[in-house]
Amino acid sequence: MLLIRNLLYWLVVVFITPVFFVLLMISLPLPRRRRHIFGVTWAMTLLWTLEHVVGLKWRVIGAENIPDTPSVICSKHQSGWETFALQKIFPYQIYVAKRELLWIPLFGWGLAAMNPITINRSDRARSNQQIIEQGRERLSHGFWITVFPEGTRVPPGVPGKYKLGAARIATTLGMPLVPVAHNAGEFWARNAFLKHPGLITVVVGKPILPVDGATPESMMAEASAWIEARQSEIGGTGPNAHPGQKRVHSEDTRAA
Repeated sequence: MLLIRNLLYWLVVVFITPVFFVLLMISLPLPRRRRHIFGVTWAMTLLWTLEHVVGLKWRVIGAENIPDTPSVICSKHQSGWETFALQKIFPYQIYVAKRELLWIPLFGWGLAAMNPITINRSDRARSNQQIIEQGRERLSHGFWITVFPEGTRVPPGVPGKYKLGAARIATTLGMPLVPVAHNAGEFWARNAFLKHPGLITVVVGKPILPVDGATPESMMAEASAWIEARQSEIGGTGPNAHPGQKRVHSEDTRAA
């Protein structure tokens, strides 16, 4: 049954991706926020399919912490699931992404139409400048900015090295930094064909404000400490959980 559910999910991916790619290309002359409707709808369709076909449900703790003004979303990165779900949880946003993603047929071209901040990770000095320059321009259009500070997907239970890009945007542009923890990787492993049913927990922290005296280092230290503490609290419930975190599932963490 798990295989059949996943095959149905992948059939939806194969069917709708070209359709939404064409819609994105047609919408290029439109204002950015209107253009984003098509990309967000693609993500919401796949999120719905994961929930109702595969059985991968989710809950959000701390939604009341989401600010009213554009902010930097500083999220744990374990799977592809959060790239869909963050677009549901937060207002219109753009991602900071490595430029190589733009070279992927259809997906990359559609991503380019969504105006991400793209960086060359091999040139760190230039990438930091690109993040700020492009971030300022995206903020002028009212977009939130999503950053995965570890830079790549990290397995559950393994803390990555948090880079300063998200905090640099926050301090330079005067934006709140919103930390986000989740355990999606326990149900959707990196590069895995199979996605497992279950209940993903997302925790949104209180915004960290770029007050006087705040530095990228101090803001990221606070954000990473908060995220990793929450990861320890919510981890261990999925089939791909780190062996050191696995625990007996309680009633409130089982899939309905």
